[in-house]
Amino acid sequence: MAKKNRRVLWIYWGVLSVAMVAYFATGLFYKEAATNPLLAPARAAFLPGQTTHGHYQIELACESCHSKSFAGQEAIQEACVKCHESDLKEAKDSHPASKFDDPRNADRLEKIDARMCVTCHVEHKPGLALAMGVTQPQDVCYNCHSGPEEMPQDHKNFKFDGCTAAGCHNYHDNRALYEDFLLKHAQDAKLNDKPQLPQREFAAAVREMSTYPAAKYPFKALSATEQDAPAGKRGSASLQADWLGTAHAKAGVNCSGCHASDGKDGTMNWTDRPTDPTACKGCHAAEDKGFLAGKHGMRLAQDLTPMTPGDARLPMKADAAHKELGCTSCHSAHRFDTKTAAVESCMSCHNDKHTLAYKESPHYALWQKEIAGQAPPGSGVTCASCHMPRMRMSTEDGARIVVQHNQNDTLRPNQKMIRATCMSCHGLGFSIDALADKKLIDNNFKGMPAQHVPSIDMAVAKDAATRSKRNKP
Repeated sequence: MAKKNRRVLWIYWGVLSVAMVAYFATGLFYKEAATNPLLAPARAAFLPGQTTHGHYQIELACESCHSKSFAGQEAIQEACVKCHESDLKEAKDSHPASKFDDPRNADRLEKIDARMCVTCHVEHKPGLALAMGVTQPQDVCYNCHSGPEEMPQDHKNFKFDGCTAAGCHNYHDNRALYEDFLLKHAQDAKLNDKPQLPQREFAAAVREMSTYPAAKYPFKALSATEQDAPAGKRGSASLQADWLGTAHAKAGVNCSGCHASDGKDGTMNWTDRPTDPTACKGCHAAEDKGFLAGKHGMRLAQDLTPMTPGDARLPMKADAAHKELGCTSCHSAHRFDTKTAAVESCMSCHNDKHTLAYKESPHYALWQKEIAGQAPPGSGVTCASCHMPRMRMSTEDGARIVVQHNQNDTLRPNQKMIRATCMSCHGLGFSIDALADKKLIDNNFKGMPAQHVPSIDMAVAKDAATRSKRNKP
């Protein structure tokens, strides 16, 4: 009897072992495992360590970075470049790989191979990760910048880890910090004579878009009787009123523009819930590109389920935890109200100090004046004004002012916000000081910077010394 029981136990053990192997193997090798609630834990079990803030949303999409099995750093580098190359190009990268391919810099590679992203950004090493996912020591700059020609006298009293302090240097993006730019704006006032954001240009640009179906949707305002939704699909009176009040209806975009596609036999293929953001991409390609690159949409870019506030590492409101993020999360499905999207949509999810302090800030007071008609368009400052700035970008139909929907684009590090946002209203020196003040950021810029970053002063002093030497007989 005991022997029979042991045999049964061995069978149970064998079946259970095979089932466990099959479960974990499926989780590892089945691509859709990342989006399957039953298989996702199996894949997560293979994570060698916690991922950084930049990649944690897509950590289960292993193929995003590990595109080839058992491949080396070169394959990982290809994955890095695939996602980040355009950003580095836009930033006029101060340390491109080409700089280190130059034979004159070959000796520097003996100290640190700066051609490879993973030299400084190693994933799954939470104990090593510093700000922006850097996994090198804080004095990494000294590998190359330590000689007297690299370390000027006015830097001798600075801390060893102060190279990347706010307002000093960045490894990749120094567009707002290089010396000529500092000198150019050395005399800037704290507040510009005309503090105002650039105006969006989409309404005018759409008329020139080669891909816009103008024949089907002529540029003329539509009335309630002209909507082309099938009978029984027109929704409530309030929904119709929402649509009629939008820029879509005023520009001739009918219901079928978002809800339908043309069938092979010429019939209309109607869908009650258009795929978000695919349905918007047809006209808003530039905005869609930014959205998918940022933390709101990066999961969708990897064919994962939408991001939710409950999955975020930042403080979020509990009642928004299960809201799936897409275009209509902020813009709503039929109202498409950019004013709501600029403030209320952000505050409906975010619950950090900076966000909660916004309505007590001078920026919010300016916004209230603008929407009340007491100040000109672009003079108010919303969440979107800074975190989704209006920037001149190259698109398929030429350069124009586009709302940057990659809300993380100006936060890595925050000095990237200076040229894109701050200097629309403020001088360079004031902007550098403000972004270096953590308490001022937390209270949403209610007050003045409590510290001064001497970057501009040093650039001016260096320039004066250089000019003095030139003028000596």
